[in-house]
Amino acid sequence: MASIVPTVLRFSRVTIENLYEINQNGLRRLPYVFSWQKKHFSTTEKKKPEETIVPSMQEVIENEKKLKTEIDLLKKENAELKESRDIFEDKYKRALAEGENIRVRLTKQINDAKLFAIQGFCKDLLDVADVLGKAVESVPKNEITDKNPHLKSLYEGLIMTQAQLHNVFKKHGLISLNPINEKFDPNEHEALFQQEVDGKDAGTIVVVSKIGYKLHERIVRPALVGVVKG
Repeated sequence: MASIVPTVLRFSRVTIENLYEINQNGLRRLPYVFSWQKKHFSTTEKKKPEETIVPSMQEVIENEKKLKTEIDLLKKENAELKESRDIFEDKYKRALAEGENIRVRLTKQINDAKLFAIQGFCKDLLDVADVLGKAVESVPKNEITDKNPHLKSLYEGLIMTQAQLHNVFKKHGLISLNPINEKFDPNEHEALFQQEVDGKDAGTIVVVSKIGYKLHERIVRPALVGVVKG
């Protein structure tokens, strides 16, 4: 029993000394642990202050020159674009005017073609009308009596045929021109001769050799006339 007590005392002493050393070592490591935690777990970061760059006077002058050059180029391009716009606008207006002129001309040509499509046929019929007129004029008027019924019937038939032919002419716009005692018009008349006539003004038509005709205000055949000499 006496030998057990010293052994227990020595064991307790050793244990206490070991615990003391462990505590001392732990305390020496605490600053390193705290510094590591602060380094790796801190949420705040220090930002470096931004440096303000102040351009030099030479750089400012060069930038102004570049801006001026760019502005001049833009003004030049703007002027060229305006000039091109004016050119295209002028061409567009000219094209519109030319198109309108073509439309008007074509419309007139179409209308004229409709109106004057029978002009050639009318010219051929004028010879028939001339022959018929000569036949009517050749009948002696003093012999047209009841004593001569055949001549009278023939004359009346010629008159009716002539009237009907002129009605057909008028229906299609063909009008006869018999300008006796009218002023000479070179657009409608053709002078065959001149003669002196007392009591008539110069240029007055006194003889109509052949009646003229016009189709819708267009002369198909001018009247052949004789005028008073001036």
